[in-house]
Amino acid sequence: MNMYIFKTSIEPQDIRIVNSILRAIIPSCIWTFDLEDCDRILRIKSNKNINKLVCFHLKIDGFQCEELQ
Repeated sequence: MNMYIFKTSIEPQDIRIVNSILRAIIPSCIWTFDLEDCDRILRIKSNKNINKLVCFHLKIDGFQCEELQ
């Protein structure tokens, strides 16, 4: 399983919306948020390459999202 780490603009009040987005596009993945980090980290464990898909959908909904290497 691969770990993908994203820098985002997600705020605590956005968690419900982002969870809904992620459930719709990658339902079988496991994700966690670290919103206390200055980069508002989103971590996703997946067997598939989902980095572009996640960034695309979060950006459509108005969030900043970029994968960290």
